[in-house]
Amino acid sequence: MRRLTAYVSGKVQEVGYRGRVVDMANELGLKGTIGNLKDGRVKIIAEGDDDNLRLFESAIDIKNALVFVSRIDKEYSPARGEFDGFSKLVARGETDTRLDTAIGYLKEIVSVVSNMNDNLGGKMDQMLDKQDQMLGKIDQMNDNLGGKMDQMLDKQDELLVEVKDINRKFDKVLDKDILELKTDMAEVKTALKAKGII
Repeated sequence: MRRLTAYVSGKVQEVGYRGRVVDMANELGLKGTIGNLKDGRVKIIAEGDDDNLRLFESAIDIKNALVFVSRIDKEYSPARGEFDGFSKLVARGETDTRLDTAIGYLKEIVSVVSNMNDNLGGKMDQMLDKQDQMLGKIDQMNDNLGGKMDQMLDKQDELLVEVKDINRKFDKVLDKDILELKTDMAEVKTALKAKGII
């Protein structure tokens, strides 16, 4: 069992760094503390076996959108066994100040969301007005097309009557022509028989 004392520099205060470190230490079964220092650094004391301390040492070097560890100064010493678990040290008034800051941010967010809703509400009204105008134009088109469609259907009906009439006339002419052809053929046959050709 050994003790790691680390002084972490960078963007490590008021960004959730201590909470992340506490979670990692507890996962590795380490014991100790983490706390903010007045100079902007964070001090970590962790006790455990060598393998877990090495894993922990690399895990606390966090770089992401919120946290940016720029340097870790480390010292190793024998474990003292003075900790029951791993905990975060909180200075007097620190939680109250952070809650006040968080409430301020929350108020800003609520204000921004409210403004967005107001702006969107006006935009939605404009969009609904445009939609109503479009529907009115579609109705006009339907009315105009409806009249035109009725005219087209009337013309189609007239055309069908004319086509049927032409078909009837054509059938009569065809029937008459066929009858004449048959009569002519009968006369030709009769004449050919009379001459003895057939």
